[in-house]
Amino acid sequence: MDALNCFHCGEPVTTGRQFETLIDNVPQPMCCPGCQAVSAAIIEAGLTNYYKYRTEPGSKQTALVPEALNAFSAFDLKEVQQDFVHQDKQSASTSLTIDGITCAACAWLIEHKLQHLEGINKIAVNTTTERAQVSWDPEKLKLSEILAQISRIGYQAAPYQVDDEEIQSKKNSRKFLLRLGLAGFATMQVMMFALALYSDYFTDLDVEFRDYFRWVSMIFAAPVVFYSAQPFYFSAVRAMLSGRLNMDVSVSIAICGAYIASCIATVSGQGEVYFESVSMFTFFLLLGRYFEQNARQKASISSNNLHKLIPLTANLLDDEGNQTEVPAKRLKVGDLIMVKPGEVIAADGDIIEGMSSVNEAMLTGEQMPVTKNITSQVYAGTINVDHPIKVKVTATGQDQLVAEIIRLQEAASNNKPKVALYVDTISNYFTWTILVVAALTYLVWKHYWPEDAFWVTLSVLVATCPCALALATPTAVTCATGLFTRLGVVARRPGVFEKLPKVDQVVFDKTGTLTCGSLTLRETKKFTQCFNQDASLDVLAIAAAMESHSIHPIAKAFAPYYKSGYRLDESQYLAGAGVQAKVNGTHYYLGSADFIRQNTGLTAIDGQHSVYLADTDALLAGFTLSDTVREDAKATLVTLKEMGFATCIASGDTSEHVEQVAKEVGIENLHKGLKPQDKLKLINQLKDEGKQVVMFGDGVNDAPVLAGANLSVAMGSGADIAKNSADLILLGDQLSRFPQAVRIAKMTEQIIRQNLIWALGYNLLIIPLAVTGHVLPYIAAIGMSASSLIVVANSLRLLKVRV
Repeated sequence: MDALNCFHCGEPVTTGRQFETLIDNVPQPMCCPGCQAVSAAIIEAGLTNYYKYRTEPGSKQTALVPEALNAFSAFDLKEVQQDFVHQDKQSASTSLTIDGITCAACAWLIEHKLQHLEGINKIAVNTTTERAQVSWDPEKLKLSEILAQISRIGYQAAPYQVDDEEIQSKKNSRKFLLRLGLAGFATMQVMMFALALYSDYFTDLDVEFRDYFRWVSMIFAAPVVFYSAQPFYFSAVRAMLSGRLNMDVSVSIAICGAYIASCIATVSGQGEVYFESVSMFTFFLLLGRYFEQNARQKASISSNNLHKLIPLTANLLDDEGNQTEVPAKRLKVGDLIMVKPGEVIAADGDIIEGMSSVNEAMLTGEQMPVTKNITSQVYAGTINVDHPIKVKVTATGQDQLVAEIIRLQEAASNNKPKVALYVDTISNYFTWTILVVAALTYLVWKHYWPEDAFWVTLSVLVATCPCALALATPTAVTCATGLFTRLGVVARRPGVFEKLPKVDQVVFDKTGTLTCGSLTLRETKKFTQCFNQDASLDVLAIAAAMESHSIHPIAKAFAPYYKSGYRLDESQYLAGAGVQAKVNGTHYYLGSADFIRQNTGLTAIDGQHSVYLADTDALLAGFTLSDTVREDAKATLVTLKEMGFATCIASGDTSEHVEQVAKEVGIENLHKGLKPQDKLKLINQLKDEGKQVVMFGDGVNDAPVLAGANLSVAMGSGADIAKNSADLILLGDQLSRFPQAVRIAKMTEQIIRQNLIWALGYNLLIIPLAVTGHVLPYIAAIGMSASSLIVVANSLRLLKVRV
């Protein structure tokens, strides 16, 4: 039996014929209620032609049930609209970003759907920018109704707001286009005279007429040299002031040298002029830079995109529990907000009332909602799915997790692997070599063929500019960083894309990595002989007080048993062992069996429990903690073994739970009862055996171990993400992301190698051709620009990888 695919989005249908929509009198299978509702809305609107003319499948509707997307009333508030809606006497207009547009049929569908709304004046959808320009009559139609109609047919729309960075970027782009346009216009004018002169059209005219056209050409070329070419000069000067040479030094020398020599020839009336070459290769260089700039912007992930996922308003609760809709940017730490099902959470906070599931796809790339209870953390930009929750705000603005991810993302895209540093050094020496070669070329040609010496030297300077060499690595790394972000993986340190393809040994900490890290108390055993003097002693409350200042998974297991009457006076946490503290004036020890033995001298410990509690005189209680293995752990281990990785567990846990987890996920090599220094010793031992080790840890007590591995990976999307010692962070706690990250890194390494081979090969080929006079200056400019564009285009192939 053939597998069913969803008629709307093309995803596999795993529910049989449970969801169907009648399209052209034929029942078509749908994969989920969301796609069924969206396709039904399309058919009900009389827009069946969408399915006839589309070239790409629609977007899968799993983030939310469509009915829950219709609450857009916040966008009707005047204080919110003032940031993005332009209003005149009779109409209002705005620009909307629309997620889910895949082809021209999507634009047709949206336009035809909205054109029938009373009050719409104009709607135009741009499939390239994924934006729509909308004009409407606010007396007849509300913006929330427009957004709701768009959501009904399966697209997510929100007002497009330009931040300061984008405004500055657009200003720079306009200025760059002005330089490019001016260079193009001047090139056309100068070339008209140059072609006529080269074709002997003016041979019968007086020398005065020839000189006149030279003067005109000099005037037309002047703005190209003094304005259009400025970016090359500024770049060259900055490089030289820093004590090095870059690719723009040779270009600047070529442009200025050719123009000055041509001016001297024009004034003196002797020699050749090169105004057309100056204008033409400046134009081609700028054109190449323009395409490179656009391509690299496409490859980079805009920080503003994540910020735009944060809602504009929030439901603020006062002391009486009354709700007031306020702009989200006015929220302060400590405020209480109500988040209804289907709403986007407006700020980072802790749930203080209610239980629900939250879609954290914007952070992690994982669409499956995550269950949240009281005390669970929620993050701005994520979506509440099931039930209303009351959230206490813990962070706003730049302190939110989304802002931290953006900073990490930008840092990752700016990180340079070693190969990039080598290329920078090579480019510096390469530029020196080219200048020497150009000087020798000029001297040789000046001696034998003086009339051609200058333009041959000019060609050498332009054709051999190492632009492609300099672009080979950063463009690929930028694209790969974008893929990592879509995957829910953040690269925090330089060299990640270099190290990932080389690692062959994976070491897992157990708690919080192979397991979910949500430890629960399964059993409490009191050693009753110790309670003769105080039978009312609450061992759970004591343990909860001792762990109240810790963020370790074990501490969370005791958190529900905290009582205010148990005062923590002082505490000392020993990584991987336990904690000693004073509670209500009495000194207690909480930790592993070895920790209790070493600190109290007590030896009558059965070793059957995960954690023990003792005072200075006696053993008080033993606690058995349990944890569940991550759903994707076993499949990830199978994938890693297929990829050739060796795996092992290095855990501080001494219980039998380590063996159970190892057996369940399929790991044969395990080490338990290890302190952080023991784990570090194991890592160093593996490295001494020639292994390239990657260590998975929780980033709390494993900092030395993570730092000691060749590559370190931390789980989780906690608020202290910036303090993590890891090279990679898996935001969605999905182990399966790691093998995907390895594959992306290997592809990146391959593309960087291809880019370098092409860049070096082009320069090695073009140098002898240019030196021997077989490359004209404008051909040299075209070749250099084309070489750079090929490198950028090759890197952009990474963006087509499906994650």
